[in-house]
Amino acid sequence: MIPYARRAAALCLLLLVALLVNALRIQVVRAPAYDADPANRRVPIERYGQPRGDILVGSRPVTGSRSTGAQLDWVRTYADGPLYAPVTGFSSQTYGTALLEAAEDDILSGSSPGLSALPLWNAISRQPQHPGHVRTTIDPAVQKAAYKALGGKKGAVAALDPATGRILALVSTPSYDPGTIAGTGPEALGAWRRLVTAEDQPMLNRALRQTYPPGSTFKTVTAVAALVSGVVTDVDRPTDSPDPYPLPGSTTTLGNESASAGCEDAPLRYAYVVSCNTVFGKLGDDVGLQAMRETAEAFGFNDPSIGVPSHPAVSVFDRRMDRAQLALSSIGQYDTRATPLQMAMVAAAVANDGTLMYPHLVDRTTDGAGLPLEITGHRAYRQVMDAAVAFAMQDMMVAVVRHGTGRNAALPGALVGGKTGTAQHGEDNRGNPFAWFISWAKPSRGAPAEVAVAVVVEDAAADRADISGGGKAAPVARAVMRAVLGH
Repeated sequence: MIPYARRAAALCLLLLVALLVNALRIQVVRAPAYDADPANRRVPIERYGQPRGDILVGSRPVTGSRSTGAQLDWVRTYADGPLYAPVTGFSSQTYGTALLEAAEDDILSGSSPGLSALPLWNAISRQPQHPGHVRTTIDPAVQKAAYKALGGKKGAVAALDPATGRILALVSTPSYDPGTIAGTGPEALGAWRRLVTAEDQPMLNRALRQTYPPGSTFKTVTAVAALVSGVVTDVDRPTDSPDPYPLPGSTTTLGNESASAGCEDAPLRYAYVVSCNTVFGKLGDDVGLQAMRETAEAFGFNDPSIGVPSHPAVSVFDRRMDRAQLALSSIGQYDTRATPLQMAMVAAAVANDGTLMYPHLVDRTTDGAGLPLEITGHRAYRQVMDAAVAFAMQDMMVAVVRHGTGRNAALPGALVGGKTGTAQHGEDNRGNPFAWFISWAKPSRGAPAEVAVAVVVEDAAADRADISGGGKAAPVARAVMRAVLGH
């Protein structure tokens, strides 16, 4: 009898072990597959079973959560939704997440192992964790100033602290309220359909996710390339540039907006201030494709790895071009494309004496009690140019604001440098041009720059003189710089 009892006990023990192994397989090994199964309702029920962590601007949350009492209980809410939508993105029970809500979802949803003192035990027990919070680098006064200055115009603003890379403002207009698509049901469905079919694309983040031909603002990159490569050694020496300029290998000539601008053989400083296409087209060809590409890429062009932490669209400077195409690219046309964030990085590198810092939108993440999980450090992206070249560029950008096309950006009592741009687009360039302005501001000469700004206004009024004179974009940049400096 005893041997049979022992065999039965061994069998029971074996079955118990098998049950435990199977439970471990289901709860740990197969858990990711079950979590990803669309038929598994427990995942969204658990996800929305507690309030989501908050995104903070300054010390104030610009997000929240409200209880619906439904199966998917907690729904995301947004304070000043249209103002901060280009920063937060959206968190929707129907449509998922976007932008910062997506990039920091593990912290905000409470799924990050870093939120638990015993992450392995939490993974096995499946105990819910308290969500954490994300504090942004956005300055609310600067964000509001940019949004107000753009007004009803279609466009975008990106503003950086040149010394640290902190993003002070990200504005895209027209905008939308992410709260309207946060839930489920016919209201959220209807709001989504209206937004995604709207002609003016309010859900498009123009500051991060839209690229434009940068027009004459790209002449800043070309000027840096000419100085760094040694093609230009004296900014006040004639450049031996004809007007008009015959594009190499082509029967087409490149001209200037004004025949009386005096661009023939103009020195770099003068050509930059009055924005001579002929001079910069020739300079791009003289510098050559490799050096032009290397300089553009030192500013961040062609780099898909840049994350803020949301990944912006890649700004493009073609790696293969003939000489005529290179000349056009060197004045910010042909296939050259840039986001407003990218052009703010160009201005920031000049303002920061040649050092470009990584742009970043998140200052820190914290647990539910506010204790830091991760603090974003300030990292150099690239030494784009040496200090001597940066100082020469700063002087030329100051001259644009004092004596050239950027007068509308001037701030009394501050040192402001800038560059206007008019970008052609549409079939045969017949579309109304985009108005660009990039700039930086210091409280005084000798002080570090406190802000670098890029502004683009889409389909601006077709008065080209007004656009190239900074009539559309420069006043927006001035409002942003004033908010930072307090002038």
